Amino acid sequence: MPSQENQFPGVPLPQQPAPETASQDSTLDDSESFAAALEEYEHLLDDYSHFAPPAEGEVLQGHVLSITGKDVIVDFGYKSEGLIPLSEFQLPDGTVTVNPGDTLEVMIDRHAPPVGGYVMLSHRKASRLHAWDTLETAARDSLIVSGRVMSRTKGGLTVDVGVLAFMPGSQIDIRPSHNLDAFIGQDIAVKIVKLNRRRGNIVVSRKAALEEDMVARKSETLDHLQEGAVVTGIVKSLTEYGAFVDLGGIDGLLHISDMSYGRIRHPSEMLQVGDSLSVRVLKFDKPKERISLGIKQINADPWETVPDRYPLGAKVIGRVVSVTDYGAFIELEPGVEGLIHISEMTWSRRMKHPSKVCRQGDEIEAVILEVKPSNHRISLGIKQLEPDPWTTIDQRYSVGSVVEGRVRKLTDFGVFLEIEEGIDGLVHISDLSWLKRIKHPSELLKKGQMAQAVILNIEAKERRLSLGVKQLQPDAWESFFHAHMPGDTVRGKVLRSASFGVFVELAPGVEGLCHNSEIPGFNPQDKDEPALPPGSEHDFKIIKMIEADKKIGLSLRAVAADEERLRLEDYQRQAAAATMTIEEVIHLKGNPEER
Repeated sequence: MPSQENQFPGVPLPQQPAPETASQDSTLDDSESFAAALEEYEHLLDDYSHFAPPAEGEVLQGHVLSITGKDVIVDFGYKSEGLIPLSEFQLPDGTVTVNPGDTLEVMIDRHAPPVGGYVMLSHRKASRLHAWDTLETAARDSLIVSGRVMSRTKGGLTVDVGVLAFMPGSQIDIRPSHNLDAFIGQDIAVKIVKLNRRRGNIVVSRKAALEEDMVARKSETLDHLQEGAVVTGIVKSLTEYGAFVDLGGIDGLLHISDMSYGRIRHPSEMLQVGDSLSVRVLKFDKPKERISLGIKQINADPWETVPDRYPLGAKVIGRVVSVTDYGAFIELEPGVEGLIHISEMTWSRRMKHPSKVCRQGDEIEAVILEVKPSNHRISLGIKQLEPDPWTTIDQRYSVGSVVEGRVRKLTDFGVFLEIEEGIDGLVHISDLSWLKRIKHPSELLKKGQMAQAVILNIEAKERRLSLGVKQLQPDAWESFFHAHMPGDTVRGKVLRSASFGVFVELAPGVEGLCHNSEIPGFNPQDKDEPALPPGSEHDFKIIKMIEADKKIGLSLRAVAADEERLRLEDYQRQAAAATMTIEEVIHLKGNPEER
């Protein structure tokens, strides 16, 4: 028999048995001789099989003896030791995944020459040999396999599933993923979408594995889900209006209003993506697969016992959580807030904005004014902490007294004058001036101006105070009526004409009417010419006075008649005087003819 070459250095070849002599063959039967020889040969194979060199591609069991800086020393039998490069057991971050004493599968790397008397081995090749068989089965049966993301490559990631496989970027997640580096070093579940063992090409998909798992979990979740149940979920994403919670293959919406009985501006104040939490199923529409969730519904509603804890008139302390144009919201306890309306902040009406009194984050004392648990409303007030100035206004002011205040507001019908903090009085437009016909209060007063007024009326219960400015001066009408009477002749200036006569100014703020019938020479047919030109001054006779209605009737005709009468009387007096003088002369001198 030709000599057998030792292709495996360090491992002795088994000794071949010496051929039997012809004399022995002759003493045995041919069949018995062959059987005995076969049995002896098989026995020798069993005894020396561990000395035989491994076959090409044979997978061996090895035991890690030690680890050096670059290699792993492995005892793989055959009275020999081998080396495996340490890089086969290192993760991208440098972590070594093998320890002395570990058992692992190896193959002889026949392409690498021995180093220092050690046979070069490969754990990676041994693993890949089994991996291909496993992967082919997984691809054929559409099974999920586990892999480790090794690195990022063009268009996707490299995944170790026993052999290096490619995972396109579109197959990484159900939703588009932009941070591929975050997956490096992670162990993930994937499905094989393409396999070519001959070319060594494998394409895997994490997205397909996630979708398959989602479908399975979704079906199970839908079968057991019901309204009112408390379930556990994982926060999947946050939005401005709430959070989506994964209940197991299906998402439910946790609206921001159902997160807490208190005030939340954004879901991130309570939750973060990835948080595990218990939620209550509020609504469940199975056909449409819509689920509404709530956290606050797991606990009792604090508003149910609010009337017992916050009776009317009680003083409370809370934190300002929000300031608006119309008031401030005060948190009395988690989930319970009250509103201080701007009108309840101060007795004064000068308040422009609640921020003048309080700011967000301030602690503030207030009084309970109203409680409506069904509407989740509590009305608060802070001005009630101070005495109401209207309750004692009668003690500080009296009708007819003169007060001074600041013009707070101008309206079409009058002026609001603040005479003290919380006390405003109204000066009606008719009480601004005796003399002028005021169309708008801004003709006399400006906002913010200090002004004096007379108190005309006090109505404390209705919180009304009537003031007058013109009452600071005597009434021109009253003075005129006291100084004149019907029959008096007065000088007046024509202000304006009307179809029935002319209005005449007799004194500042005092007017009288001269009817057309009292104007001499008036022609009712001549409508284009006024009876008396405006601006002209004339003497008028007062023919009527009604003080209660402030009406004065004038007559220009009566003045003319009086003047005519006076001229006649004067002429008569002059004529009488002249006659008496002639008689006296005749009498004294004696007129012969008269005698």
